[in-house]
Amino acid sequence: MNVILIAVAVLGLLGLVLAGALYAMSKKFAVKEDPRIGQVAEVLPGANCGGCGFPGCGGMAAACVKAADAGSLDGLNCPVGGQATMEAIAGILGMEVGAATPKLAVVRCNGTCANRPKTLIYDGVKSCRVANTTCMGDTACAYGCLGCGDCVAACQFGAIKMNSETGLPEVDASKCTACGACAKACPRSIIEIRAVSGDSKDAFVVECVNKDKGAQAMKACAVSCIACKKCETACGSDAVHVEGNVAYINPETCVLCGQCFDACPRGTIVSLSAKGIQRKKVEKAAPKAAAPKAAGAAASAAPAKPAKEWKPIDIKYDAALLPSQQVLLAGPKDISNPVAAGKEVEFEAKRTDAPLPPSQMILLGLK
Repeated sequence: MNVILIAVAVLGLLGLVLAGALYAMSKKFAVKEDPRIGQVAEVLPGANCGGCGFPGCGGMAAACVKAADAGSLDGLNCPVGGQATMEAIAGILGMEVGAATPKLAVVRCNGTCANRPKTLIYDGVKSCRVANTTCMGDTACAYGCLGCGDCVAACQFGAIKMNSETGLPEVDASKCTACGACAKACPRSIIEIRAVSGDSKDAFVVECVNKDKGAQAMKACAVSCIACKKCETACGSDAVHVEGNVAYINPETCVLCGQCFDACPRGTIVSLSAKGIQRKKVEKAAPKAAAPKAAGAAASAAPAKPAKEWKPIDIKYDAALLPSQQVLLAGPKDISNPVAAGKEVEFEAKRTDAPLPPSQMILLGLK
């Protein structure tokens, strides 16, 4: 009994000593947090989406305080809170913040079920990442949208959904915060967080990322970019460039003139706005109509040239004729009785009303 009491007392005393040591160490090496970090964190929306480039709103708050101490908040932006949140942060830190460039998530693929028909059926896990790892998808395009909806699952704001008719994701510009979660979830980098113009969110975008050459891209999708460079030639602001067999419009230099939109022969370039997407209707070239015949042309037309007339010839065969040859050469109708070898076969004088096939002409010595 005494042994047990002694053990308990020793352990209790040891715990008390260690607790005191930890307390002293915590006081000595304590890191004092700037109270402004907590104030900024309260202003942030708390979405922890990572769209600002930092691990959660706590990281964004610490970065804002550090940037304020350095004298500028340039380059920092909360995509969820927007300009109002950044102005509130600037007020807490005694700083000024410039207007942030509005951005929008853009799906750079128009490979709908009609434009990009399926070549096989994917029956695996319903995940774009898994499908991209295990196969090229269920179409002939190895760059287009896989349609499994990983981007939809990643969005915390309900700003993106799958269209059951087209099989593609659609972004709601009024809900999109440009946090970038959908772009990170896409294994083929089809979704781009793109700078747009003002509250109307105007932009011109090439809806294709296919890097195959034109002929192959045309086979895979009816609206693929074929790198014809007509958009690049039409652009007067040097905003459009074709690289890697696909065109790209730089949002920083694009002046929204729309020349590239009009010049694209495939309807690959689209016009974006908060109201939706406008696509160019590309009319297929109609087949050339045959020239009308003049009155009486049919009657005055030259008569059809008669089939070649052949004369009977004598051929002596060194081998027995096959039954099919006997019938063709107007030989015995009884194909069970082939012509003996060396027997002379005489042809009947005939005139056919239709041209003879080349095989018959060769067999009959006419060609």
